[in-house]
Amino acid sequence: MPVIAVGFRLGRAVVGRQVTVLLTESGVLHRSHGVYGQPPELDPPKPPPRQPRPDPSWSTGQHILAGPISALREHHATATERGYTEVLIAPACVRVDVEEHPPPPTGKRRGRPHPELTNAFIGTAPGTPGTLDAAVDEFRTLLGLPVRPGTVTGQLRRTPVPPRSDAMLRTLAHGTAITSPERFPVGWIVTPQGVTLRAGRTAESLDRPAVLELQAALTAWLRLTQPPTGPSVRGSGLRP
Repeated sequence: MPVIAVGFRLGRAVVGRQVTVLLTESGVLHRSHGVYGQPPELDPPKPPPRQPRPDPSWSTGQHILAGPISALREHHATATERGYTEVLIAPACVRVDVEEHPPPPTGKRRGRPHPELTNAFIGTAPGTPGTLDAAVDEFRTLLGLPVRPGTVTGQLRRTPVPPRSDAMLRTLAHGTAITSPERFPVGWIVTPQGVTLRAGRTAESLDRPAVLELQAALTAWLRLTQPPTGPSVRGSGLRP
């Protein structure tokens, strides 16, 4: 299943070395480094800090990804301070067609390196200039997280949230579930903790990647079936 990731690749030409850092939607931080033109050395992936209980306060920015995003920024700042000022891959948010390794077993804080994920990011990232703030904002937006106003740049294009969605956001932020009408035999339940599909008495919970895929599919269907916005049949002089 595709994975959303944000990252960058910087080089230090004077010593011929590079460093690549990326963060996935699951909160895992991946870092690799080495000599130009040689296979890089991959550090063990660093998963996000474990939380004692689900945190429904994501609407205020207190999300499990807050720490990893700060760590990504720190890696960028530290590399730049150490002379890695050559931009090999500008900060970017991409969707890579690689299934991320599952988290390490309980008790282990680091998983096994995932070179396929890093290579996919390198091969997918665009070759256009970009800033870390803009890439992180896009990453947060794609995952449905709030974007801090202080980091929004004039180059970013933000689509206004529809009034209906804004009202639902406030409902979820207060901890209230959103459910489909009972008259439908097939429906859904959305809470701050997750999304559940139901069919009669059977229910199935969806994880975040599955919700993102469902959202993409529904958006594609809505655009495909959107009525034409040109002149109406009655006003065009054509026969219906």
